[in-house]
Amino acid sequence: MAEHKHGEMDISTQESTFDGFIRASAIVAGVSIFVLVFLAIFNS
Repeated sequence: MAEHKHGEMDISTQESTFDGFIRASAIVAGVSIFVLVFLAIFNS
């Protein structure tokens, strides 16, 4: 079994996936807030 050395693993794929997840979460949150404000303004 190879020895584990902290900080040597390539995590570029995980970082890009996490960045995409955060970006998608921010977009969904923004759209949700917009829809709620729209519904509040037009009393739907």
